[in-house]
Amino acid sequence: MTDQAISHTSRIPGFHKLPVAQRIDHVAAFANLAEEHRRQLALPSNIDTVLADHMIENMVTTIAIPVGIATNMRVDGRDVLVPMATEESSVVAAVGNAARQCYEAGGFTTSMSGTEMIAQIQLLGLPDPARARLIILERRLEIERICNACDPTLVSLGGGFRDLEVRRVETPSGEMLITHIIVDTRDAMGANAVNSMAERLAPDLAAWTGGRALLRILSNLADRRVVRARATWPSAAIGGAEVRDAMIAAYQFADNDPYRAATHNKGIMNGVSAVVLATGNDTRAVESGAHAFAARTGRYRSLTSWEITAAGDLAGTIELPLAVGLVGGAVKIHPTARALLAILQVKTASDLARIIAAVGLAQNFGAMKALATEGIQRGHMSLHAQNVAFAVGAVGDEVAEVARCIVARSTINEAAAAAALAELRRAAP
Repeated sequence: MTDQAISHTSRIPGFHKLPVAQRIDHVAAFANLAEEHRRQLALPSNIDTVLADHMIENMVTTIAIPVGIATNMRVDGRDVLVPMATEESSVVAAVGNAARQCYEAGGFTTSMSGTEMIAQIQLLGLPDPARARLIILERRLEIERICNACDPTLVSLGGGFRDLEVRRVETPSGEMLITHIIVDTRDAMGANAVNSMAERLAPDLAAWTGGRALLRILSNLADRRVVRARATWPSAAIGGAEVRDAMIAAYQFADNDPYRAATHNKGIMNGVSAVVLATGNDTRAVESGAHAFAARTGRYRSLTSWEITAAGDLAGTIELPLAVGLVGGAVKIHPTARALLAILQVKTASDLARIIAAVGLAQNFGAMKALATEGIQRGHMSLHAQNVAFAVGAVGDEVAEVARCIVARSTINEAAAAAALAELRRAAP
């Protein structure tokens, strides 16, 4: 195939077998990339190219996300520095500021329901779903044996099969029988372990019941792995009763209106997902589980709850499922994730989940306080102004000066930044 033909087709047989440099060549030709973009794709990063190539398919480059450290965090009596990977301005600062304001009151106290995950096995075409449900429940000991045989290492570490649930689910195409196997995955997120068990068990369920097994996969609604965190912010530390009451009103708005709740919870996940990503865990799994959990009552609500204490202070709590791990997947093989986990000094997946929940609560406090007082844009856009200054070519000390200028003029855009940069350079000696 000629270079000309390559540049006009996405059909590239054997693309996955090519060296990374040749994949970049193909992509550059197809997209007619400028040389600067081509060079950017080829730049090294803090993850080895060979490792990255084995982590995903058709790898051509890596994308760097800044990692910041949230300070002032005290969780269950222990001071921690929390790495957060995010491209969004003000997220790390908001967590640190929120934590500072409750630090002297003891910081964050957490708890966790356990480290169990659920795998689901779907059975269709059952002649008698009610009878089939009982047949499966009667085979509990045999199911436990089958599941534990799939992962003897997990069992040796104290994990393995824990419980069994069988649910009858009505659908437009008829009744389905859904079997849940509950597995303690210990310090792993556990997707591979429970999926393997479900795959192994499905043919037996079908044979015992006379049904047909279809889907066999974990659920990301990890409601047996729920983490809770709470903290109290003294009224005097946050600006007094007026600020406190405004924040309560902001929370009540979110808890009773799904349009507001969606943005409210997105703010929480700004903090949660940043720590999940930094530690090599699955952001999509955590996010889907959190949003499903927020809708568990049949109405989408806030993941946090806020109230005024008897002493007149502001108390917040968060409750959400957090399926994260310290072993397996990218957590085990990504060197930066391992280094960032080392900063956290956590010994178990539960320790990590508790810190993540505390960060989510701190993030929510910071966002609500900003919204209820000066508005979210002031702090956020002040930090964003530096990005705008970079975008128009500011360098060195120019970045801070251009950012200060456009914030003062309340015109935080590239045109204003370019004008400010030009003025600054004209005035320079």
